[in-house]
Amino acid sequence: MKILLTINGKKTDADVAPNTVLVDYIRTHLRLTGTHVGCDTSQCGACTVLLDGKPVKACAMLMGQADGKAVTTIEGLAESGDLHPIQEAFRTHHGLQCGFCTPGMILAAKGIIDSHGVPDKDTIREELEGNLCRCTGYQNIVNAVAAAAKNVKGA
Repeated sequence: MKILLTINGKKTDADVAPNTVLVDYIRTHLRLTGTHVGCDTSQCGACTVLLDGKPVKACAMLMGQADGKAVTTIEGLAESGDLHPIQEAFRTHHGLQCGFCTPGMILAAKGIIDSHGVPDKDTIREELEGNLCRCTGYQNIVNAVAAAAKNVKGA
C-alpha cells in the first residue's frame, strides 16, 4: 500500500505491507533509531512519537493509520542543533539515567505540556502513567516536565 506522511517536517511516501507497524518503518526504513522498541505491546512507552502533535505508541500503530499525518520523533524535536526546552529540562533536572525511555518520556511530556500548559505534579504523574522507566524513581522526570512546562509556556 502507498502511504504519504510527514516525518519531522519532511514529506515522505512509502510502499509498505498492510501490516507494517509505524515504529518498524521509523527505525528500519528511515533509520531514526531514537524511537525505541521496548515491549511491542504498547505498555512501556519507549516508542512514543507525536502524531499530528499528540503522543501515540508507534509499536501499536499500523502505517495505514498514519497515512496523511505528521509524525515527530525525538530527532525532530530539537531545532537548529539546539536542544528543545523539554530536552534541556531533562538534562538539567537529571530526568534520565540509561536513556532508553527518555525519547518516549520527552515526547509524552510535550503532549502533556501542549494539553495542560503548566500542569501540577499530580497531573504530570497521571499523564506519564503509560511510560515506564526502570532506572529512576520518576521524581526527576516529573521535576523535568514541570520545569519544562514553565519554560515552554513562559510561566
